[in-house]
Amino acid sequence: MHDLEAWKSNPLRKPLIINGARQTGKTWLIQEFGKRHYKNVAYVNMDNNRAMRNLFDEGYNIDTLLDGIQLQTRVSIDPASTLIVFDEVQENPKALTALKYFAEDPRQFSIIAAGSLLGILLQSGTGFPVGKVETLDLYPLSFDEFVLAAEGRSFLDALQSSDVSLVQAFRSQAITLLKNYYYVGGMPEAVSAFLKRRDYQAARAIQQRILADYERDFSKHIPPREAERVYAVWDSIVTHLSQENKKFIFGRIAKGARAKDFESALTWLRQAGLIYQVPRITKPGIPLKAYRDPSAFKVFALDVGLLGAMGDVDGGSILNGNALLEEFKGALTEQYVCQELIAACGLTPFYWSADNSRGEVDFLVQNAGVIYAIEVKAEENLRAKSLRSFKEKYPTVCALRFSLSDYREQDWLTNVPLYLIENTELWLK
Repeated sequence: MHDLEAWKSNPLRKPLIINGARQTGKTWLIQEFGKRHYKNVAYVNMDNNRAMRNLFDEGYNIDTLLDGIQLQTRVSIDPASTLIVFDEVQENPKALTALKYFAEDPRQFSIIAAGSLLGILLQSGTGFPVGKVETLDLYPLSFDEFVLAAEGRSFLDALQSSDVSLVQAFRSQAITLLKNYYYVGGMPEAVSAFLKRRDYQAARAIQQRILADYERDFSKHIPPREAERVYAVWDSIVTHLSQENKKFIFGRIAKGARAKDFESALTWLRQAGLIYQVPRITKPGIPLKAYRDPSAFKVFALDVGLLGAMGDVDGGSILNGNALLEEFKGALTEQYVCQELIAACGLTPFYWSADNSRGEVDFLVQNAGVIYAIEVKAEENLRAKSLRSFKEKYPTVCALRFSLSDYREQDWLTNVPLYLIENTELWLK
């Protein structure tokens, strides 16, 4: 919401595209923003909208387009007080192209387009208005946003405090919230359903429906043969993250599976916003991207709650501890850290492993010229042999351990509680 308000107040604003996976809350966010800051909202849903398809097929004359939008929405469009919204814009690529012409119109309309699969449209030669639009990515709720929804502003302010003793006073409650987040995740509808009655099953039912919707998208937008491959990759995520070595191995998808047959499926899922692909690096040099190993990577889902639903993890196992879940609890924790680094901290994660496969650093990120090497622990088991040897080999890196242990700075590493990852003032120097 703050980003949208900043966009509105910018005198040089361009049309805005909000990209994000399905069910992350794009429509609600835009409509709420329109209610708060505009007199009128001319909202157009492009899904199965033949009239709009015909309108944009006629060309890109702005006055003609405005007439058509006003007829459909029954809203008189005033550039100073009306927000124009194209929702599900991936269903009408020419509406996306039209943003270029709105950008060039001197009346400076407030116009937002939203959709999923926009990364795929960008790659498919559909006339994406490069340079004529601004973009924002919407992710599922981060842990801090979940805390805000569950406990309110005062508790969140305590978690975001630089006073570590204040934070640790609420340690038990924070850990319970974190375990709830592992199960519920950040899909807005699942969070809302859970918080109404603390109903885990209500949240899981919504997660299962969202997963079914994603799988329907596979067959809707991809030829059948390729859709099978996309589903096979998607279905293998739980298997990969359940292993001690979480590197993505094509042979785990199906017997005899080869990279060349499934690389396009991975690309589709990544561009649809449904997975995060975390590459291996060969050494912690700056920039990290320059040391990427293109043949090795890990794959995570977009949301920890959806990952748990994919793996049929029950709430009692997460909340109360269960020996059968110990391996997968590590998977949930790495998934959580990955999405927090990307969505909440704005960082790009990599990982490192030794050439002989002995030793691995779970994540590496860079910020302001500093490399951070991160070890992830699901509980309070604080052995970090790989991280220590990595720090000894590369002494300039900043060593971090994310665990359930309390915050403390040691001589060679800093321990950060998992529930404080978004409190970057504690660890992102």
